[in-house]
Amino acid sequence: MLAWAGDGLAAVSTLLIAVLMLIICADAVARNTMGASLPLVSELGASLLVAIVYLALATTIRANRLARTDMVLGSLARSRPRLAALLSAVYDLIGAFLLALVCWAGFLSLAKEYRGDLYIGIQGVLTFPSWPFGLAFVLGLGVAVLQFLHQSWLALTGGRARTGGGLE
Repeated sequence: MLAWAGDGLAAVSTLLIAVLMLIICADAVARNTMGASLPLVSELGASLLVAIVYLALATTIRANRLARTDMVLGSLARSRPRLAALLSAVYDLIGAFLLALVCWAGFLSLAKEYRGDLYIGIQGVLTFPSWPFGLAFVLGLGVAVLQFLHQSWLALTGGRARTGGGLE
């Protein structure tokens, strides 16, 4: 179920990449044909980029594609697999804790954005609400926290560290 949720968010992230590409291409066409940029392309692009990254985070964690050094853990997994599993679990628990802190801060910000009717853009030209991007941020982080906790549980109960990359 967790993999399904993470992959679903990653699929939405992929669709947002296509939307971002369309916006950038439309802006390039507008610059070349009308001599002017479309309004709010940079603001919308920045907001979409944040959503894209955090919606795909849980799948990135599950695929073991976060930047970390596996040189020590890999050799330790061969000679002392239980110690390597413990270190892997500690790594995942620290990751879950740190992402949970960021998620909580994002949730508080999301609540303010939603209650305050905050918008991104230029009033009278083009505006859009900021809370959907905050919601994507919080959802992505929440599922990523659960993924880290799940991996930690698997390392502790299975006695095996996750080394290397790829969906295992």
